[in-house]
Amino acid sequence: MALKYRGIALILASSLIISGCETTNPYTGEQQTSNATKGGLIGAGVGVLVGLATGDNSKERRNRAIALGMAGGLAGTGIGYNADQTEAKLRNKLESQGVRVIREGDNIRLVMPNSITFDKNEATLKPQAQDTIEAVALVLQEFSAVTARVNGHTDNTGSRKLNERLSLQRAEKVGIALGRQGIAMQRISMTGYAFDLPLASNSTAEGRAQNRRVEIYLVNPPPQ
Repeated sequence: MALKYRGIALILASSLIISGCETTNPYTGEQQTSNATKGGLIGAGVGVLVGLATGDNSKERRNRAIALGMAGGLAGTGIGYNADQTEAKLRNKLESQGVRVIREGDNIRLVMPNSITFDKNEATLKPQAQDTIEAVALVLQEFSAVTARVNGHTDNTGSRKLNERLSLQRAEKVGIALGRQGIAMQRISMTGYAFDLPLASNSTAEGRAQNRRVEIYLVNPPPQ
């Protein structure tokens, strides 16, 4: 019994070591546990539970728990590492251009303001958007399991029909631009939300400007 628990403790300790444990948040200066560490611990824990629940006898169950725990820990750190690497690359390339990089679990949301994407009431992509398109394409090329959801948004000026069409056209222009960088279109979805998901009040010019945007979600595959 003692040997079994020593083996399980070794699994969890190994998950922490291989994932790098903690990193420093560049904005707060505080230590934070990376998603790689979290993924490793979750994967190891699941592997242990599966191993303990299977096998014909106690020795076999113990051995299966150790083996599956180590495998799960390695798989879990791989998933987290993708997200951590993606976030770091995009922050480094895009934040100076006014693109907001927002971490949402293992996924990344990029908020591209109209100032670098489209003129008001237009669907012609500005040259200033090219750096963002190229940076996103590089991430998609490096991490082949990641997919992109491109969402267009407008303010509430004009009719719903007009804004539905305009928001979709803008999403499509950004999605097509990613495709021209060599990304398979099967990995890109494009949706227009008109003025249904505002970031700010549409009652002011400043708020309307914030709401005219394109967002790109970079979605990591769920754990297997």
